[in-house]
Amino acid sequence: MKLKWPILAVGTVALAVALISCGSKQGTNETPAANAPTVKSVDATTAGSITGTIKLDGTPPKMKVINMAAEPTCAKDHASQPAMTEDVVPGDNGTLQNVVVYLQGDFSQYVFTTPTTPVVIDQKGCQYHPHVLALMTNQPLQVINSDSITHNIHPVPKDNREWNQSQPPGAAPIVQSFARPEVAIPVKCNVHPWMKAYIAVFANPYFQVTGKDGSFAIKNVPPGTYKLTAWHELYGTSEQDVTIGPSESKAITITFKTTAATN
Repeated sequence: MKLKWPILAVGTVALAVALISCGSKQGTNETPAANAPTVKSVDATTAGSITGTIKLDGTPPKMKVINMAAEPTCAKDHASQPAMTEDVVPGDNGTLQNVVVYLQGDFSQYVFTTPTTPVVIDQKGCQYHPHVLALMTNQPLQVINSDSITHNIHPVPKDNREWNQSQPPGAAPIVQSFARPEVAIPVKCNVHPWMKAYIAVFANPYFQVTGKDGSFAIKNVPPGTYKLTAWHELYGTSEQDVTIGPSESKAITITFKTTAATN
């Protein structure tokens, strides 16, 4: 009977050691989670920028008149000035409009906030406005119909979900989004075959569509080496390597040749 308490004490100590040992193993199993890549915001104090212009070398093809006779309401909207094709829209001083300019590179260590402000495409005068647009993944796309007739909008992606929605005059805006990056998604109207547009989708904010002056500005770029890419619906893609140092700004001109038309 005198040995009972010492044996109990030894057993208690052994149990405590076992529990501590099990706790240590559990902590060891969780350690790899601490080694997960750190996701951070871009440091604005060291970020740089890339600006430039998209040029067109050669004589651009003439914009063609769109025949809207099959839809009298559309034809009436353009009675004073005919609607023109927008495959190639020259800008000022030999520049080119409707070019999607963007950066390709490894941005996996950065987190980007998806804008909640929708990008708008309007069906007006039986054409899509704008003809080329760009937005981030999961950013709202708002489709409106400013015409007095029914349209439908039908994006035909390869990497995203396809959808096709009709929109009568005065109907509420259609709101959609795209989950995956894709350059660029053709958009058509099944009612009016001359209507077309393109939507470019990106997982980061480093993109822009050129306007009348053919210029672009990509800001808040973290230091690194990237591929500056320009996409045009007729002339295809042009790429150029660019390295941005801390707080560095670079100006780059990309030139498309009219002889390089792919269509």
